[in-house]
Amino acid sequence: MADEQKGIATHIFALRTTANREDQVMDFVASNVKKRNLEVFSVIRPHGMRGYIFVEATDRQAAEQAAFNVPYARGILPKEIEYREIEHMLEQVKRDVDIRKNDIVEIIAGPFKREQAKITRIDKAKEEVVVELLGAAVPIPITVKMDAVKVIRRETAGGEKPEETEEIEEEHEAPRGGGPLGPLGP
Repeated sequence: MADEQKGIATHIFALRTTANREDQVMDFVASNVKKRNLEVFSVIRPHGMRGYIFVEATDRQAAEQAAFNVPYARGILPKEIEYREIEHMLEQVKRDVDIRKNDIVEIIAGPFKREQAKITRIDKAKEEVVVELLGAAVPIPITVKMDAVKVIRRETAGGEKPEETEEIEEEHEAPRGGGPLGPLGP
């Protein structure tokens, strides 16, 4: 790809790696770029793609030098990658998640995976929620990422609470002052 930014033409090259070693290769490549002062602008590991990372550089030689003698790197593919080919892997689609306070959720990632919890606080700026585990004897607030929880039940405004209030109102409607203690008793 010839993307003109400040007069610099950049190209994207695919670097083949050993599967599940992409992060380590990225670290080594970034280290090589800094040490050798190479004209490499970005090193990208698309989410969900195993065995490949992408290197954006001025030319093939800079990309090959960045990957030279890097453990777990298997070489630069011969064909240059067009930006439009990998664009869908790079751009995050912002989804509006409908999570509300008091929702019952299942934690789907992390050390509390498969645990049910109740949402106590939501921080949309940080994309985090504070939950309390339902199975715990003592409620301890735990902060997790929003994408680590799945809503399984929602507490509605017209749910169980109005029924409880009706029962309380019925108790208060009982005649007063007719008990053995006089007007103060039951």
